[in-house]
Amino acid sequence: MNHVHTHTPHHGASHGDHHEHAMDGQAEILDLDAEVLAEHTASITAWLPLQTAPHHIVDLGCGTGAGTFALLDRFPDAHVTAVDASAEHLQRLRTKACTRSVEERVRTVQTDLDDDAWPDLGSPDLVWASASMHHMAHPDRALRNVHDALAPGGLFAVVELAGHPRFLPENAPEDRPGLEERVHAADRRQVEHMPHRGADWGPILTAAGFTVEGERTIAVHFEGSRSEAIGRYATGVLQRIRSVIADRLSPEDLTALDQLLDTSSPHSILRRDDLTVRTERTVWAARRI
Repeated sequence: MNHVHTHTPHHGASHGDHHEHAMDGQAEILDLDAEVLAEHTASITAWLPLQTAPHHIVDLGCGTGAGTFALLDRFPDAHVTAVDASAEHLQRLRTKACTRSVEERVRTVQTDLDDDAWPDLGSPDLVWASASMHHMAHPDRALRNVHDALAPGGLFAVVELAGHPRFLPENAPEDRPGLEERVHAADRRQVEHMPHRGADWGPILTAAGFTVEGERTIAVHFEGSRSEAIGRYATGVLQRIRSVIADRLSPEDLTALDQLLDTSSPHSILRRDDLTVRTERTVWAARRI
């Protein structure tokens, strides 16, 4: 990820969590997402077809700051306006900015990007939207607002994951092989809640008045042994999906999934040494002429 709301339509990390616990869980997933996918995010910022280095960047649906800090690192003379609906996420982002001594380069704006009235975001040279556009109920209107806000010649980068990452081998777990694929199939049936998940943003950007100057799909595939964060990331992602699709799984699959998610279980994901992270990210670079 990453937001009008983040990676899934429900925030509960497991059965009946209170909202604040759910928000904490969501924020942790966003932080892990940033850590695990950091080098891929950096490669995307390096690829952007910019005519000059941007000075003012807007991060739309910034979450806890994965894109914000990648962009601050990439463009040391830029400042970022970080926009999100979640006060908790923005507070976490501000705390990180202070820890990194870049707080003077970051402004946060809390707003729901589906609201009719958008905040004044100035006239940015670059707008970045990672894993946020597919959450919008009215993306066409949002794209027009971005187009109107961008400085002439400015660039809009839309980054989307091809669904949730996969982590387990196909033959896992031993007693329910193929469980993860069945979990994802049940999650895909939720698409009515987010009709723009998996969309081809090229034609949508063109219809909003942009000129699409580049599109790139990056395959993400690396071994879990590279980082212990991957086990926590896998647990968080699958917990989030479980909160949405539990009633769509067979009792046997639900039991097997809960064993994987039980950090005290001998079957816990955290105890596996065969995890990988497998997904794709696509970026569209669109210019306001």
